[in-house]
Amino acid sequence: MTPAEYRAFAAFRYELRRFINFSETAARAAGIEPQQHQLLLALKGLPADLRPTIGTLAERLQLRHNSTVELAQRSIESGLLQRRSSPHDGREVLLSVTARGERVLQKLSIEHRAEMRSAAPALIRTLHALMEGVEGPHAQARENYSGESPHPEEN
Repeated sequence: MTPAEYRAFAAFRYELRRFINFSETAARAAGIEPQQHQLLLALKGLPADLRPTIGTLAERLQLRHNSTVELAQRSIESGLLQRRSSPHDGREVLLSVTARGERVLQKLSIEHRAEMRSAAPALIRTLHALMEGVEGPHAQARENYSGESPHPEEN
């Protein structure tokens, strides 16, 4: 690792942390916990082939199952989510966003989109710096080790 690579990693982490700080502050200002916002977003943005279960959401949020159960329960009690039994398997519990949850999520998503548009240039610069470090002086060593060029168009 070179000093420039460390600086690139640090800059990327800084930009991510700035965005996360913005996100947490916006969620609290909207009257919900930051993790509730993340849960709403994960549920609303769930790929169509995934079922909205606690297990799926735990994976998407990278939380333990029991932590996701507690988060979902707090969100249900706050009127952000509702639970229902699966029509296919009555033992399976599915979660969905309530009308209140939709309103809160839409407001936060509009704010986040504006912030992301503002933060994107710095994030892109840090990603480019990281990629230059990855594809820079050590790329030849990776090519020699793997037998493949780090540039697919050269294979």
